[in-house]
Amino acid sequence: MNELQRPHVVVVGGGPAGLAAAETLAARSCKVTVVDRMPSLGRKFLMAGRSGLNLTNNESLSDSDNGGFLRRYGNAASWLGSSVRAFPPEKLVNWAGELGQPCYSGGGGRVFPKAMKASPLLRAWLQRLGAAGVSVQSGSRWIGWSEDGALLFEHRDAVASMTPDATILALGGASWSRLGSDARWVGALVERGVDMTPFRPANCGFVAAWSDTFRERFAGTPLKRIAVSFEGVALRGEAVVTARGIEGGVIYALSATLRDAIDRGGSTILHLDLRPDLDEAALARRLASVRPRESLSNRLRKAAQLPPVAAALLREVGEPPKDPVSLARLLKAVPVSLTATDSLDRAISVAGGVAASACDERFMLTAIPGVFVCGEMLDWEAPTGGYLLQACFSTGRAAGEGAARWLETRGLLREQDSGLYPHPS
Repeated sequence: MNELQRPHVVVVGGGPAGLAAAETLAARSCKVTVVDRMPSLGRKFLMAGRSGLNLTNNESLSDSDNGGFLRRYGNAASWLGSSVRAFPPEKLVNWAGELGQPCYSGGGGRVFPKAMKASPLLRAWLQRLGAAGVSVQSGSRWIGWSEDGALLFEHRDAVASMTPDATILALGGASWSRLGSDARWVGALVERGVDMTPFRPANCGFVAAWSDTFRERFAGTPLKRIAVSFEGVALRGEAVVTARGIEGGVIYALSATLRDAIDRGGSTILHLDLRPDLDEAALARRLASVRPRESLSNRLRKAAQLPPVAAALLREVGEPPKDPVSLARLLKAVPVSLTATDSLDRAISVAGGVAASACDERFMLTAIPGVFVCGEMLDWEAPTGGYLLQACFSTGRAAGEGAARWLETRGLLREQDSGLYPHPS
């Protein structure tokens, strides 16, 4: 197939989903152009890798008995499941290895490149895409379609257009807008009749009703080796007090249920166990061994090795009890009133986006034939731990393969099996 015969596909968005779609289409002999509004590609991907790139998770895919990898996507599992099965964690790990970035498994099944950072992987990936003929146009914001259906882009002070044979939209969600995903694309899709679900924060922090004194003194203070409980679920981990409230890994793990409870009732109560390794009776005995005339901070430090923030958290509730039994009971379940999620832009990820009802099994928009969507702009959410990036890679591959199949039906691409990614349906 010569250059003039190759169908042209424009991929809008240069994050993992968009690049995965571009790679899939290049392997199917398409001419691919990746367009991104930022000066360089993969900015959020690089940010995700600054403290260790959690690429995926080695949890089994099985969704039997409500277990396994796919259940992490909740109600969206039935929508995303085919794409994850087609490009599962083991294929993602093998793909990274082919790019010279072997991986290892850490705690909780989390899988990381041995280099830990995202930059070596992204650099090798972009080199491979360039060698496959994928071109990149950075610094161009997609602003919608012209009356005759051409893609419109703002580039510097001008508006340019493209009329590809197919389009992949991989525009990201609505968090960390400074890295490229600002959701300004929503209006263009709504105007064309695409069903959308409102964006909401996921894997996010929460606003707490801290006193000014507590906020000023303890903002930024870590809460280490704690447990949190909500609606019968208790998890151990770490959190951080913020000027607005509380955030951190153990909070993110409960963020969906906390967010939904606040949506229903306007506020909710989260309980903190400040010494989860001690039961209430053992903690009470330790507290009883310290003279009651000691200050609360000293009692907690000597009896339970707790830092000053622990005493301050108790005072946020009211006057702490002096007797050891009542004090131990409070330390095992400190109530924290949460009144709202932190801002959408600060969330690690988002729920909401293009609704499942808007797409067919190929991730093509039913309202706009020839336009495919993938990645964070779709309506799904998942916890941290490798599940977020996995779905971005998998849906990107599926959308790319879906576009190739669609081009085949139009006679623009020779029917063939690339051997890489089966049809997502």
